[in-house]
Amino acid sequence: MKKFEIPVAFKSDLITRIKESRKASDPRKKDFTPSVLSFGKLKILLPRHFGFCYGVENAIEIAYKVLNENPEKKIYLLSEMIHNPDVNRDLKDNGIEFILDTYGNNYIAWENLKSEDIVILPAFGTSPEIIQKLADIGIRTEGYDTVCPFVVKVWNRTQEIGTKGYSVIVHGKPKHEETRSTFSRAALSGHALMITDLGEAKILSAFIMDKLSPDEFKEYFKDRYSEGFDPAIHLEKIGIVNQTTMIAGETQEIAEYLKNVLIEKYGSENLKDHFADTRDTLCYATNDNQTAAVNLLDSGADFAVVAGGYNSSNTIGLIKILKKRMPVYFVRDAASIMPDMSIKHYDLEVKDETISKLFMKPGREYKVIVNGGASCPDIVLEGIIRKLAELAGESITDTD
Repeated sequence: MKKFEIPVAFKSDLITRIKESRKASDPRKKDFTPSVLSFGKLKILLPRHFGFCYGVENAIEIAYKVLNENPEKKIYLLSEMIHNPDVNRDLKDNGIEFILDTYGNNYIAWENLKSEDIVILPAFGTSPEIIQKLADIGIRTEGYDTVCPFVVKVWNRTQEIGTKGYSVIVHGKPKHEETRSTFSRAALSGHALMITDLGEAKILSAFIMDKLSPDEFKEYFKDRYSEGFDPAIHLEKIGIVNQTTMIAGETQEIAEYLKNVLIEKYGSENLKDHFADTRDTLCYATNDNQTAAVNLLDSGADFAVVAGGYNSSNTIGLIKILKKRMPVYFVRDAASIMPDMSIKHYDLEVKDETISKLFMKPGREYKVIVNGGASCPDIVLEGIIRKLAELAGESITDTD
């Protein structure tokens, strides 16, 4: 696999040694057991796969290369390149400005951009409409595109099945940049609809089976279907793709459920005329990271600390997996862990930060999972490990 040039500030000697050791002993990635680090009373469990994925490393390499090669140019990022505050903060510190926020609202008005400016496209991609908007200003994005190759793979598959008359059902968060970009591209070649989970797939099945009216469809899925979408026509042939950072198992469950609904309506012998097989669009890195998290569920860990941006879908997916068996603290970085053994973490239920006091107690032995999303730098995880060891009264040397 290609080696990327990543800024030293994001790297960790400790984590690098662990990853290289696992790669040497398991080059085909068949062993999903965690790595165990022992520091006296503290045991740290690291999943087999975590941290920067191929798409994130590719995006980071391109962005910093553009910075280094264009010192005199005004450089913008269309929106957050990846959902990690450390990486985005460093890019801003290096002079890059963001045009849009995560939800597509403008920080900088389009009319303030000039044709000689550089605009870097984020790893999540963007819509053809925005590409055209930039082109109308005179800004070309060729060479400044950090879109993940696996997102592009999903786009290509949506185009393929769309041109064959299948409506594309996108499993994702409707406000997420990647979901919006995939939806917009699917709508170019046919019809598209966004759904968030299995519950909405079950509601969609009622429209497939003609149990609910088109007016009810328009009300329930408002602003989430392509122009001219007629449920009486455009739900006869469907294919399921996902926002690549969603839980892969959930996408597969949705696809299997809707496939069975179509079998019920049209018969198994006619399934190919009504359901497109899109299993090949699932992201390998998301699969690996989620499988590695599943393999931690029976570890007997006291709790897990998971680091990433609070708006990172793939990180949230890991948390949802781990919280089935243990307390999980969703943190930005080591600064969230305080000397008084309190921890500041994001609560997915209330959608805000909270502080848990005495999440660790003096003198106790602990087994702790430390994990990071696909956009989390290794140095962040090393910082968390060192802070946990400090609270446990243990030290980590450079040779550990």
